[in-house]
Amino acid sequence: MNWIAMTLLLAVSLTGFAYSASRRWRLMLVAKRPENRTDQIGQRLWGVLMYVFAQKRMVRYPLAGWAHIIVFFGFLVLLLNSLILWGRGYVPDFNFWVFGPHQPLGAIYALLRDIFTFLVIVGVLIFFYNRVIARLSRLTLNFEGLLILTIIFTMMIADLVYEGVELNREQAGFRAGMPFASITAAILSPLPAGAQNVLWQVGFWAHSALVLIFLNLLPYGKHFHVLTVLPNVLTRRLTPLGHLSPITDIEGRLEREETLGVKRIQDFSWKDVLDFYTCTECGRCTDNCPANNTGKLLSPKHLINNLRDHLYSRAGELIGSSRRQPPAEQPASGAAEQDHPLVPDCIKPEVLWACTSCAACEEECPVFISFIDKIVDMRRNLVMERGELPEQLQTAFRGLETAGNPYSYPNERRAEWAEGLDVPLMADQPDVEMLYWVGCAASFDDRSRKIARALAQLLKTAGVRFAILGPEEQCNGDPARRAGNEYLFQTLAAANIETLNRYKVKKIVTACPHCYNTLRNEYPDFGGRYEVLHHVTLLAELIRTGRLTPQRPVDARVVYHDACYLGRHNGLYEPPRQVLRAIPGLCLLEADQTRDRGMCCGAGGAQMWKEEEPGHARVNHTRLRQLMTALPPAGADRGIASACPFCKTMLTDALGAEGHENVLQLDIAELLWESVRTDQSQ
Repeated sequence: MNWIAMTLLLAVSLTGFAYSASRRWRLMLVAKRPENRTDQIGQRLWGVLMYVFAQKRMVRYPLAGWAHIIVFFGFLVLLLNSLILWGRGYVPDFNFWVFGPHQPLGAIYALLRDIFTFLVIVGVLIFFYNRVIARLSRLTLNFEGLLILTIIFTMMIADLVYEGVELNREQAGFRAGMPFASITAAILSPLPAGAQNVLWQVGFWAHSALVLIFLNLLPYGKHFHVLTVLPNVLTRRLTPLGHLSPITDIEGRLEREETLGVKRIQDFSWKDVLDFYTCTECGRCTDNCPANNTGKLLSPKHLINNLRDHLYSRAGELIGSSRRQPPAEQPASGAAEQDHPLVPDCIKPEVLWACTSCAACEEECPVFISFIDKIVDMRRNLVMERGELPEQLQTAFRGLETAGNPYSYPNERRAEWAEGLDVPLMADQPDVEMLYWVGCAASFDDRSRKIARALAQLLKTAGVRFAILGPEEQCNGDPARRAGNEYLFQTLAAANIETLNRYKVKKIVTACPHCYNTLRNEYPDFGGRYEVLHHVTLLAELIRTGRLTPQRPVDARVVYHDACYLGRHNGLYEPPRQVLRAIPGLCLLEADQTRDRGMCCGAGGAQMWKEEEPGHARVNHTRLRQLMTALPPAGADRGIASACPFCKTMLTDALGAEGHENVLQLDIAELLWESVRTDQSQ
């Protein structure tokens, strides 16, 4: 082999890649917001093992997933082959000693290399099918994808040709340890030696060059994830999906007129930029997004890609600016920063306001890109700095500010739902087993009040000593935070934490997943640390320990709807089903879209308090149709069970609009109370 040509190939290719990679590194460091992702290193490394090397999330889409697994492991195996071939550019018979042809490991590696060469060809053909024939809508169908697949396919054919000619030179015949190379050798054997030598040279240089060309293409397209996926998974968020990071020193930032949330691309963190780099454009996020599936403008994939492309388009300016001045010395505002606001220049406001924060996108993403925090960060800037938000949210904010609830009802009415139940207030009976956090919906909405009454009666029947805050309870702040009003959220959180700590509350139960998520996952950031239970968990435990005994049959066929903030955000899938299975006479059914693939009801992400963004369908109507497919076509004993006041409202509204008034829609607590109560019970 020509060592001069190999040296030039390696020097030019590796220099070019080093230049491109260094620019991407410097561009990532332009992001100003600090981010610490070095905690819990053991858990982070375990995630790399499971999600990078074991490819755990890939098989959620079986055909494409297994094809990707084949190609991934093929690359791991064939990387050694690339190193060997580059070495042979200098030493014709180069081989790593332990992988030599007469070493045991050499025979094993030869077999693995041969098998994976063929399997990678199969995997690439599946990808070609998805892009060229099936033309899957979730994919980005562009030239880059076809080019990369062509490069990989050509490399594999080149390997088979190279190894096949090698076998013919050795006159080895069919070798069981290299079956596919042996088949190639048999196909090439009729050719004269000179022609085979040309093919041998072509195979060698094709692989040697194409793998370096592929390396240099990586930083300029979606295949950059080949290099960034490992650090991205390593530095993934370890907090629950339902946790949003707070804006620290928000009052000080307001006084100093500093940027709140994300206004420009530089306002993101380095981890956000790493997310942009790592997007594979597989479209699984968009494929499962309820907003996109109902015709809204939001596509999580396009959101990330648009932010990435915007960053790339300004790379020269941003890198040049960061090299002229250290980030700490850059002015708070300047001509370069005042231009290019992300909204609406890069992202339309309608895209941000369509998000229900259901986390379906984050559940599906195989490389652990986070979407909700980026959307909320841009909402924060629109709301707190620019005052640009839907009018209905302004009404909800006024209610939260003046009355402590988004309904704008007088807070003195918070305990009206408990009339006649003899439910104590914490002010009168502070020494109780747990606090029942009722929430705004169950306090003021007539349909949700039935959930509160059922749960209170179940707790009393089980002998649980509990109390409520009544007028001292305020909204937990979830609607404000998800809508981008972080200042209002922190105000409400501080007031509630002060109340809870004054009563020395240790244990809380709530029937609202949004209250549960906020109290459990977000209040600790502000000093509010409590044991928080959702009512499905507590009820399942009370049944298991015999404190509640379902005995009255509830003859109904019921499909269960998973609330996003209970399921995907906090992993509570089994407890509600345990409660339903314990009710005699009740037949529990499952829709096709269930558990972590269950569709949002449409109320999350502050959507409950605003008009839904324009689309071809409403989210709650679409979800209802999915659930109805699991129920019998007729009968008076059909029902939908839920475990969230918002879900109950959205599904009940959809039932009325779709003409299914004869289908029951009940919370799990209501169904369980029907089975537990006696004739004398209210």
